Amino acid sequence: MRLTAFTDYCLRVMMYSALAGERLVTINEIAQAYGISASHLTKVVFFLGQHGYLTTVRGKGGGMRLADDPQQVNLGKLVRAAETDNVLVECFDPQHSQCRIASACRLMNVLHAAQEAFYGELSRHTLADLLVQPAGLGRALGIEIRLVSD
Repeated sequence: MRLTAFTDYCLRVMMYSALAGERLVTINEIAQAYGISASHLTKVVFFLGQHGYLTTVRGKGGGMRLADDPQQVNLGKLVRAAETDNVLVECFDPQHSQCRIASACRLMNVLHAAQEAFYGELSRHTLADLLVQPAGLGRALGIEIRLVSD
């Protein structure tokens, strides 16, 4: 299973925003911290805002912050929402599958179970689990840690 760059960036934005606590952060700030494209992050932030993960403030002095406490952000739910193409192999998409053995093959069931186990493991964790020891992450990103619980 491989996550898309979009999903990876969603997780990174959420982690950074959580480290900042109530402080508004900007797309450019996050892009610089991770060394990634601000234009890619614009799409990510729009998605996260539309799905209720971030609260955004427009205009001068604007930015974004987490909409919920990190303990309320389920990683499995977030990743499922961000991963729009869950077609692991051709036979997962019966409308477009050209697989000649699909009707007799057991591989699809095994792969589907593996995919569900992957999402199941993610669903056991929240954003807060990624921030248990935030000091190293804060140093790596060059951010002053201001977790909501502080």
